[in-house]
Amino acid sequence: MITDIVMPDLNGIELARRVVEAFAAIRVLYISGYTEDAIVHHGILQEGVELLQKPFTATDLLQKVSGMLEAPPEPASGA
Repeated sequence: MITDIVMPDLNGIELARRVVEAFAAIRVLYISGYTEDAIVHHGILQEGVELLQKPFTATDLLQKVSGMLEAPPEPASGA
């Protein structure tokens, strides 16, 4: 699943939490225009969660998703 972190009405973290409840094995990639340091520092996202910063290229996205799919699954954390 790929979702932006900041969205109107339902943020990406809550969306991912709901999807993970239904599909525990799903992997989540967050995207954001905010820097990873800013997101983690302000408690928006936990360390170690997959994040791709905007703007990114199709190659960046492909590499990130490929890396996530090749890595062993993490224990379900609820996003």
